[in-house]
Amino acid sequence: MTATTTIPPVPGQPADRLRWAVVDSWTITRRELAHWIRQPVQIVLGLLFPIMVVLMFGYLFGGGMAVPGGGDYREFLMPGMYAMTMLFGIEASYAAVATDASRGITDRFRAMPMAGSAVVVGRSVADLLHAALGLAVMVGCGLAVGWRWHGGLTAALAGFGLLLLLRFAVLWIGIYLALLLRNPEALVALQILVWPVLFLSNALVSPETMPGWLGVLAELNPLSATVSATRDLFDNPGWGGGSWLGRYAVPLALGWPILLTAIFLPLSVRLYRRLDR
Repeated sequence: MTATTTIPPVPGQPADRLRWAVVDSWTITRRELAHWIRQPVQIVLGLLFPIMVVLMFGYLFGGGMAVPGGGDYREFLMPGMYAMTMLFGIEASYAAVATDASRGITDRFRAMPMAGSAVVVGRSVADLLHAALGLAVMVGCGLAVGWRWHGGLTAALAGFGLLLLLRFAVLWIGIYLALLLRNPEALVALQILVWPVLFLSNALVSPETMPGWLGVLAELNPLSATVSATRDLFDNPGWGGGSWLGRYAVPLALGWPILLTAIFLPLSVRLYRRLDR
C-alpha cells in the first residue's frame, strides 16, 4: 500500500485567504526566531555594536560636544542613536533574504502551497521582534549612561512606537533590494550607502551648520524626522531651529515610514511572486 499526499487547495474566500496568509506568515516568523535561538552569538554581537557606539560618543567625544541651549549631551545623543539603530535593519533584512534566495531556499518556499506574501511578511515580523529586543537593550544602555525621558510615559511610548515604525519601513527596503539583487556579496555596497544616510541627518550634527542645500537634504531625511520627533516626545535637548520640517517633526515621522512601507511592501510581495523558480 502506498500513501499519497494531498496538497490543500488555495482558499477561495477573502477571509479564508487572509487567515491562510497569517498562519503561513507566522510559520516563517517562527523559522526565523528558531534560527536566532540556535545562533545566539550573532544576536549578541549585533546588539553589542550600537552599545559600543553609545559608549564611544558618550564618553570619548561627549566632553567636547556642546548642546544648543544647554542640557545633558547623553540625553541629546540617545534619541539619535535609537533612530540610527533602527536604520541598521535594512542591512540585516538584506543579508537574510539575499542568503535564502542565493541558496535556493526561497525557491523551495515558492514551490510549497503557501500564501505568496507569507515569506516576506514573516521575515519582516521576525525582524521587527528583533528590533524591539534591540531597542530595549539600547534603552537599558541609555538609562545606564544617564539618559532619561521627561515627557511622561505616554509620550515615551509614542516615541518608541515611531522608532519601530521607522524600522518596519526600512525592513521592506532591505527585503526589496535583496529580492531584486539576490546577491549576499552586495551587502558591502549597501552598507557603504547606508552610512551616508545615517550621518546626513540631524542625529549628530545640526543641519543649520551645513551648507544650505545639504542642510535641506538632511532635514528631508526620514531619519531626521524620527530623531526630532523622539527628542520632542522624550523632552530631550535638540538642535532647535524654526524650520517647517522641525515644527512638524511628529507628523513627518509618521508620514515618511507609512509612505516608504506603502511603496516597498507591495513591490516586495510582487517581486517575490515573480521570481524565477
